[in-house]
Amino acid sequence: MSAIEITLREAIPTDAAALLQVSRKIAEETDFLIMDEAGLGLTEELLGLQLANLYESENNLLLLALADEEIVGMASVKAAPEFTVSHIGEIGISVLKDFWGIGLGTTLLAEVIDWSENDSPLRRLELTVQKRNERAIHLYQKFGFATEATMVRGAKDKQGEFLDVLLMSKLIN
Repeated sequence: MSAIEITLREAIPTDAAALLQVSRKIAEETDFLIMDEAGLGLTEELLGLQLANLYESENNLLLLALADEEIVGMASVKAAPEFTVSHIGEIGISVLKDFWGIGLGTTLLAEVIDWSENDSPLRRLELTVQKRNERAIHLYQKFGFATEATMVRGAKDKQGEFLDVLLMSKLIN
């Protein structure tokens, strides 16, 4: 792959159709995600409304990675609106397979942490990751995430076999 320029920006409502398309493709390319093709049952209109709400939220973020104006990856931080847990952001990162291994996950995670520390009221970041996803675990550890728990039978693979899932977190500010 020759030098590709990646740009990052927040998702906006008009990204809904492209976001649905790339999310479906990512779900087909990997079995490390919690959400599969069946979990993407949102309509374009509903996703557009959710993107508008995310964009206006102070403790939620959907960051897109684009190559030639096409979405190739994304990172999200989702927090609940309830006061007692609104300081906790759950992170999710996904990247198209053609863009694995070029540091895009690292870049997305660094941006999400920077946003969380400097532009949000968040004080705790957490995520879940399949225990067999060693590359992702290494990335999270590199950024200071620690394993808090192993959730035995936390997920199933496509064949129905149970998988262990790690709960990892990072305290910020």
